[in-house]
Amino acid sequence: MAIYQDFIELLKESIKDRKLVKLTLSQYRGQEIGLKNLYVKLVEIKRELKMSFVYRYETRDITKNFSLREGFDVLVEAVHFKGFRSVVLQSIDEQLEMQMNKKAEWAGSKKVLSESKELNLNHDKQKERKLQDASKSYLHDLKLTDSAGQVYKNAQDKWKQINHYIEILSSSLNNLPNDQSLRIVDMGAGKGYLTFALYDYLQSTLKRDVSVVGVEFRQDLVELCNRIAERAGFQQLHFEEGTIENYQANKKIDVLIALHACDTATDDAIYKGIQDEASLIVVAPCCHKQVRRELERVKVKNDLDFMTQYGVFMERHAEMLTDSIRALILNYYGYETKVMQFISDQHTPKNVMIVAERKTVSTEQQLIILEKLARLKDYYGLGYQHLERLCQLNAEVSK
Repeated sequence: MAIYQDFIELLKESIKDRKLVKLTLSQYRGQEIGLKNLYVKLVEIKRELKMSFVYRYETRDITKNFSLREGFDVLVEAVHFKGFRSVVLQSIDEQLEMQMNKKAEWAGSKKVLSESKELNLNHDKQKERKLQDASKSYLHDLKLTDSAGQVYKNAQDKWKQINHYIEILSSSLNNLPNDQSLRIVDMGAGKGYLTFALYDYLQSTLKRDVSVVGVEFRQDLVELCNRIAERAGFQQLHFEEGTIENYQANKKIDVLIALHACDTATDDAIYKGIQDEASLIVVAPCCHKQVRRELERVKVKNDLDFMTQYGVFMERHAEMLTDSIRALILNYYGYETKVMQFISDQHTPKNVMIVAERKTVSTEQQLIILEKLARLKDYYGLGYQHLERLCQLNAEVSK
């Protein structure tokens, strides 16, 4: 326990003398679902020194600020009881590392740094935007910026949404093989805000060889977007008229995107991605009418009538149930799936995004997933879900 006592003493000293640069807790093995890391540093807020805690989960970060006394107590508890097995404490002039071994004992080392680290107490940092250049012609043509490249006041929310969209996808896009050209299909592209931004980011920032197709059933939007793409010099971006259900790709799809496709159109899009074994499938579902009709049909036969009697609860229930089934089916086909908030619910309640990266899955895992799916359907009395029917899974509870 000597290294643990060294940690406590160095932590006290670093806080007292304003020397704490950063503290990282990792290798989490506790009970908090989705928690991966905890990052702690000193910050100055309204001229008062505090400790900033960033809890990093699989799909989000949660930041909490504490007084020095309270922060110290929370931190000691996190290290001692909460399930982290690796700690790195970095002060201006010292660094301590410790790991928990199989006997639940801390072991590690402390060293004096040859060069002093810089302490930054800033709390409010300017958020980095993935699209740094707002002067590009397509942004002006899409009525997001003026001729000088300034984002219009009434387009600020859309500009933030576009950047958040790219930020969410950036790590998944970076995981894609970089030794080949990427073919991306954006189904239900609409006016193309996100389609253009994605192409720009991949080509200009990631320097990827990429071709992007935007599929949209409104011919006027298809023609508009193709004109804008031509003016922008985006030679490998074009838009085609068509529906998600009827679209037939002439080449293998590497990345399939469908944002706000209504009801079972999202299932049609996911199915096409599964059929093509797309490396990445991204959907932001809109409307969940098919499952809601199923719930309406059977709501008096299960134990949920007290909740589903309210229309708004029934709608949200259908949303969660539908998207849970979609995530399970993606898991069945070997996709590692994340479900996250896409945009603030202040703008729209339809704000869930499913991001699925293709990995591997064993036959044993597939059987377990089918059993989960079957029990879920059985509990809610669902006869079917559209994606399940497209995939011909027909999961049933084992008798």
